[in-house]
Amino acid sequence: MKRHLLRLAIVCSALILAGPAGAEPAPAPAAPSLDDIPDAMPFNTPYGAPISLRRAQAAIKAATDEAEKRGWQVSVAVLDSGANLVGFVHMDGANIASIGIAQKKASTAVEFRRPTKAFEDGIQKKGYNYLLSIDPILASRGGIPLIEDGKVIGAIGCSGGTGSQDEAVCTVGAATINK
Repeated sequence: MKRHLLRLAIVCSALILAGPAGAEPAPAPAAPSLDDIPDAMPFNTPYGAPISLRRAQAAIKAATDEAEKRGWQVSVAVLDSGANLVGFVHMDGANIASIGIAQKKASTAVEFRRPTKAFEDGIQKKGYNYLLSIDPILASRGGIPLIEDGKVIGAIGCSGGTGSQDEAVCTVGAATINK
């Protein structure tokens, strides 16, 4: 009886280790095509001197004027080229969560030297889900780098509405710098 149970255990183990009948091994991932590799480094705008308080306030005013004109309540943050907060406004009635989100959008835009919409599009349209694992990224529209003379001098971040509303307000604020 013991010998019979031992044989049965060996046969079952062999079947388990062999896997399902007819199973094929998983295909190896495809190597990236050389056509998919850009020649130049994207978003390689150099950093410049930090934005001044006066210019940051002008960008914030333009953004909040646009929000008021549309009846939206938002938070607006401007960071300098070192990702330091220079100016911030939290409009009456804007949700509390928008305070940190506006600052995080501006931080993402200045640290990565690109609009936060690039990350949103990367995840939603291109399936670059690995972007979700990069901690400092906030992949939602409403963060735009501020560029003067071809250099990043800061970024503006807006939050409180939908992504498209935040982006619209942020674009107006950024236009005071990005000509």
